[in-house]
Amino acid sequence: MTLSISLHLLASAPQASKLDQRLLPALGEEGLSRLHRQLVARVLNLPPLGFSERIFWIEDGPDEVLEALAEDNDWMVVGQPVGDLGERMRRIAALGLSENDAVVLIGQHCPTLDADYLSAACEALDRHQAVLGPTEDGRYVLLGLRCIDPRLFESIPWGSDQVLALTCERLQALEWQHGLLPSLWVLDRPEHLPRLGRLGFKFGGD
Repeated sequence: MTLSISLHLLASAPQASKLDQRLLPALGEEGLSRLHRQLVARVLNLPPLGFSERIFWIEDGPDEVLEALAEDNDWMVVGQPVGDLGERMRRIAALGLSENDAVVLIGQHCPTLDADYLSAACEALDRHQAVLGPTEDGRYVLLGLRCIDPRLFESIPWGSDQVLALTCERLQALEWQHGLLPSLWVLDRPEHLPRLGRLGFKFGGD
């Protein structure tokens, strides 16, 4: 059976209040806004890969540049629901699962998450009820689900190195088979900028 899978990108508009304050001293507000937009645009430009739908959930929008790019690439643009990250993810996943066999949720902060990685997640969902894309620091950059339970999202210390381990514990308690993809890194510290530069990203206030 071929699963119907929807892809959901959760990202914020590049407003100063939402930019990563740890990167601000290294890049400045203009440079950081520019980099943020590049990271979101990179995801929006990924090939469609047979997803039943692709939805760009933008926080603190609108952003005319990103929204135009999304629409040009056949993404639906929707404002994010209210609540903390866990509640927003729960609501988005529940909505996606109401019309599809599975959902894949991603953000924009992982510059190496590519089409092959998304394809691997979809393949894993053929065999598992959930799939996670771990980060090097104990979080995850991708969550794929074939069913939903609010316990996956409640009382999780988002942004900490406990996110992945706690989520896996919840999945085990639910007796859901889950798969883990290879670990990736996320951009959230100045020491990551050289790695980003080697990938061809341009950043700075120039």
